Amino acid sequence: MGVKVKGVNQSKAKLDALLADVQGKKVVRAVQSALFIIGAEAATMIPRDTSTLVNSQYRELKFIGSRVSGRVGFSADYALYVHEASGKLKGKPRSSVKSFSTLDGRTAFASDKGNFWDPSGEPKFLEKGVSKTKKQVEAVIKKELSL
Repeated sequence: MGVKVKGVNQSKAKLDALLADVQGKKVVRAVQSALFIIGAEAATMIPRDTSTLVNSQYRELKFIGSRVSGRVGFSADYALYVHEASGKLKGKPRSSVKSFSTLDGRTAFASDKGNFWDPSGEPKFLEKGVSKTKKQVEAVIKKELSL
C-alpha cells in the first residue's frame, strides 16, 4: 500500500531558495559586518596626526568559488611601517626626536607637536583589532547566518 505525499516539489524549492539566500546575501552580510567591527576597533588604535592613515582604511570582499573572504587594510603608503613599528617612542614628545628624516631630507612627521602614538595609538593596531573583537565577530556571524 503506497501513500501519496503532496508538496515535495514545493518543499524542495523552498529549501533551495533558503540555501541560496544563506549562500548569497547572508554570508556576504556576515562577512561585511565582521569587517566593519574589526576596522572600527583598529581605527581606535591608529595614531592620528593628519588622519591620512585612518582615512585610508578599506574593506574588500573576495569570492573564490563558493568561498567568501574579506580583508581590512589601509592604503596609505606608510601604513605597514606604522603597523610594524616597535612602539618604543610611545608617549615621548615628537619635538625631542630630531634624528628622523626621509631620504630627501624632509622630516618624517607631519608636525613635531604632540607625543608619539598619543592619545590611544598602538603598534600592531590591526592585529590587536582582530583579537579584541573576536567574540563580537563570532556573535555577529552567528546572528547574520541564523534562520
